[in-house]
Amino acid sequence: MRERRRLRMGILAVVSLVLLGAVPLYFGLRTLSHDPVFDTLDQLDVPSWAATKTVDNVSGNRWCLQDCRLRERTVESQKAWKETAQAYEQALAGDGWRRWKVGRCPEQKVAGSYTCWRRDELTLDLWVRDPTCVPPPVNGSPAPSPAPAPAAEKCTGSLVSVKVRNAIDDERTGPQPSTDPSLTGEDPYPTLTDDPLGEVTPSPS
Repeated sequence: MRERRRLRMGILAVVSLVLLGAVPLYFGLRTLSHDPVFDTLDQLDVPSWAATKTVDNVSGNRWCLQDCRLRERTVESQKAWKETAQAYEQALAGDGWRRWKVGRCPEQKVAGSYTCWRRDELTLDLWVRDPTCVPPPVNGSPAPSPAPAPAAEKCTGSLVSVKVRNAIDDERTGPQPSTDPSLTGEDPYPTLTDDPLGEVTPSPS
């Protein structure tokens, strides 16, 4: 009887240790695998028509070992890009994000609306534009060229891209390089001209 009791107590102790260790391990792995930034984006007060389909992508790591974490979200909207951009900008402002007027926002001119935002230690790029509508392949053959109007009118809505980075990893938060005078049309070196005495002297720039 004593041996049975000891065996039962041992089994109970092992089960208790497993449960006590498994629960924290589960929640710890869940926390590491899930990025809270996406929870913040989920809580944005945007209309349901502005977020009909969402695709998330994460690269890098949150400790900035080699590469800092980059969060990218692509969202489909049922309405045009102007109305969609207005809805997202209002939602970001209501959630504490502030417009960030900085150079290289965007890196180059793009269609639609491209704005930059900052909040705490994060930066956010918001790009809203018309969707790219490409007809699907037919029987395995390449997709045909886009049909002219009025069939093209079926391609409606807009596409939203959100990119969130750590401000420390965003090169736009640091000092911007000065412009090289040679790139602005001003010659940094004086022009040589002949004076009446036959000597060559630099002319003022």
